[in-house]
Formats: sequence, structure tokens, C-alpha cells
Amino acid sequence: MPIFMDRHDVWETTAADVAEAHRRDLEVQDRYGVRFLTYWFDQQRGTIFCLVDAPDKGSAQRVHREAHGHVAGEIVEVSLSAVEAFLGRITDPSPASSGHAASAMDAGHRAILFTDIVGSTEMTARLGDRLATELIRAHDSIVRRCLAACDGREVKHTGDGIMASFPDSARGVDCAIRIQREFQRHNTSNPEPIHIRIGLDSGEPVEDSNDLFGKTVQLAARLCSEAAADQILVSETICREHGDAALFKAAEQRQLKGFAAPVGVVECVWTETSAITPST
Repeated sequence: MPIFMDRHDVWETTAADVAEAHRRDLEVQDRYGVRFLTYWFDQQRGTIFCLVDAPDKGSAQRVHREAHGHVAGEIVEVSLSAVEAFLGRITDPSPASSGHAASAMDAGHRAILFTDIVGSTEMTARLGDRLATELIRAHDSIVRRCLAACDGREVKHTGDGIMASFPDSARGVDCAIRIQREFQRHNTSNPEPIHIRIGLDSGEPVEDSNDLFGKTVQLAARLCSEAAADQILVSETICREHGDAALFKAAEQRQLKGFAAPVGVVECVWTETSAITPST
């Protein structure tokens, strides 16, 4: 059966209330051939996301309607592998986090990061496939080491870069800075330097598109493409959520491909004089 993720916009709801609604869904689901797999609750933003194995969208909504009456505002078809790559789990939250401790509940909000090797096509033409592959492997090793240090999850390899997700914007920005500094150190001791660009945005799994993290992924990818060599570009959302104004230059409004209106683009300063917020 297809896998769906839905979105509920709620207000003045507690983690305990959401856990109880999920329990009621589980009681009703068999009547409609549905299986609710897990959920995410963001109390600050007033959103709930449910992951459900169902014959169709209507069946999932009927379970919600009968169980507690709170039907989803949006629902999109997703793949389990993509959900796990972005969010890290496809099973119910632990009992401790499904009770009253809302601060421990995974909100489902993620920061999305793209890296891209600058001039990769020209590099392959100049060096040949074997040497170019070695440089890509060096890139992958550096990026993955930084991801591990900042609680990042690799979503996919793009051929000449990596897409990753983070539990929050602070860790995403920290990782981007670490990555650029690691490549700076790498280039001082290697005859063939590797220069990369990085883009970052953050958002929710189901917004007003038909893809998981659709708008967030699109903007992060565009910011990466817009960045110059050795540069980190982030969205205004990332800048606002991170909170450390000293790390960011003033926003510029730019017209990016795929976006009807100009987008606020912010450069992140990653030189050694800029402080990295400790990862938690």
C-alpha cells in the first residue's frame, strides 16, 4: 500500500493530547485497512505530522474523523526511505517523549543542507575520471565527518555533492562552517584544491507542495547553486532561527530560478574569526 504523511494545524494542544489522539487512531485503523506508523508534534509551531500506510488518502482521513474528528489539512504520498533519511525514524516516538514532556518531542522541523563541488565537470575533463573520483571521495569523507560531528543525516549523494538534514538550524549552520574550514585546511596541504559551495534552508515535512520537504529542498538547492566558491548562502529562515547575527551578513533580495518572487539570501561568515555554536 502507499505511504502517506499528513499535516494538522493545531493550537493549544499538548504532547499528551497528541499521544492520546494517536492511540485512538490505532484503535480504529483496522476497520479501514490502515496502519498509522508514527507521528511528529511541533508545539511551538502548532503542527502535527502523521505517517500512515493506507490504501488511499481518504481511508487515512476516515480513521482520523472517526477516532477523534481532527482530519488533516494536507496529505502527500511519500517513500519510507525518504522519511527515514530526512527525519531519522519511521516508528513511534519513545514512551518518554509521547507523554507530557513536549520539549523532548521531535517536531519534524529540519534544516536541509546541500554541498556542491565547484567546477566538477571541468575538473573531470582536466584530471580524468580516476583522479576526479579521488577528489570526490575526499569531498565525501570531509563532509561526512562534519555531518557526524553535528548530528547531520546524509539524505543522498548528488554526484558532485551531498544533501543532508539536521534537527535544527544551529547544527546545520555549524556543520556548514565546519565543512568550509575543513576544506580550507585540506587545500593548504594538497596540490589539487577542492572548492565547494553550500546552501541551507529549513522547514517542515509537509507544506503546500506534493513533495517531502519540497519547498525547503528546492530553496536549499538553489541557494547552493547561487553561492560562489567557498561560500555559504542561507535563507532568512535559517538566519532567524539560528539567532547569532554576528555570523551573517545583511540579507539581499535575489530572483532565484523556480521562485516567482525575489528571495532573501544571506551569506554566512565562516572564517576562523567567526565562532561556532557548540552542537548539542
